[in-house]
Amino acid sequence: MRKTLTWLALAAAVAYLTYLALREEQTLIASATASPHDLQQTYNEEGRTRLKNRYHIHAPVSGTLRRITLQAGDNVRAGQTLAEIEPASANPLDARSREQAEADLRGAEAALEAARQRITAAKSAHTLAQKEHQRLVPLVKAQAASREQLDQARAQRDSASANLAAAQAEEKIAAARVQSARALLASHNEAGAAAVAVTAPIAGVITKRQHQSRTPIAAGELLMEMGDPAQLEIEADILSADAVRLTPGTRARIRHWGGDDLDASVRRIEPGGFTKTSALGVEEQRTRVILDLTSPRAQWQNLGDAYRVDIDFILAEKTGALTIPLSALYRDGDGWAVYRINDARARHTAVQTGLRTATDVEITAGLANGDRVILQPDESIHDGSRVQT
Repeated sequence: MRKTLTWLALAAAVAYLTYLALREEQTLIASATASPHDLQQTYNEEGRTRLKNRYHIHAPVSGTLRRITLQAGDNVRAGQTLAEIEPASANPLDARSREQAEADLRGAEAALEAARQRITAAKSAHTLAQKEHQRLVPLVKAQAASREQLDQARAQRDSASANLAAAQAEEKIAAARVQSARALLASHNEAGAAAVAVTAPIAGVITKRQHQSRTPIAAGELLMEMGDPAQLEIEADILSADAVRLTPGTRARIRHWGGDDLDASVRRIEPGGFTKTSALGVEEQRTRVILDLTSPRAQWQNLGDAYRVDIDFILAEKTGALTIPLSALYRDGDGWAVYRINDARARHTAVQTGLRTATDVEITAGLANGDRVILQPDESIHDGSRVQT
């Protein structure tokens, strides 16, 4: 009896050692679960802010510029005196010069009238674009019009608004030129004429000052630049191959400017391209894209002119897409596959993909909500491998 028990114990030990030798090792892996998420497919590019309308203030007459007390960053009112110039002693104009000066004044007055007419036309276009946008809003909610139509209408409304602002700015510039032409005539008509005041064409902020101290100055010389910081736009130099994927109205997200993310939309894609050399010395063909900020002004009131920003152009988006980390995918012939975990074993599973981001991918076929997949599978993983998370 004792001998039989000894042989049974020996057989059990051999069987156990054989099991240990033949048992497949479990591979430690990292995993993720397929679940619905909102996805946005984006294209990132660096951009910079700029004033929509920049005003260059020039000297209307030659003479001596009095000391300018205004500093860059100062707020000014429309019509406020920016600088004063003491006209140089001038001899009376001869007949030909006077005729030329008067012709310049008439031309400036005609340009002012043309600018006013453009304002009238721009107001009509803006009113029409605004009504079209308002008409489409309830139609989109009722699914009687597409989101793309609404985006186009919004872009046209914003473009019409920008055109109206530009026309109003041109009117102010034309008025300043009329003032300059009249001042030139007055400086030659009066002996010892009083100082000529240079006034602000708009309410805004001084962005650059060329002179400070009292100094002689020639007619047409730049005195300062100004603009309205509440009217900012963003420009970006985009690779031409990527620019073709954008349209007016394409939404964008502005990041890394020093505050919370902002919303923006593409207003214009310039039709001409240019060659730009990258940091690696590679020549690239790019085109300029202009965007409008659509977030409330209060959210970006500290954003200034020529500030650097990062732009995420939203090329496509989907709500509730079945998503897994991009690192779970591996090539399967011409397609893609993942290792799905089933009963502690890896199962090769072919999948079809949709939208992609930098970290995640949409699965349109092959997986179900709640399926677990292996992340970053290596050569040690194969179909049927025992795995442990």
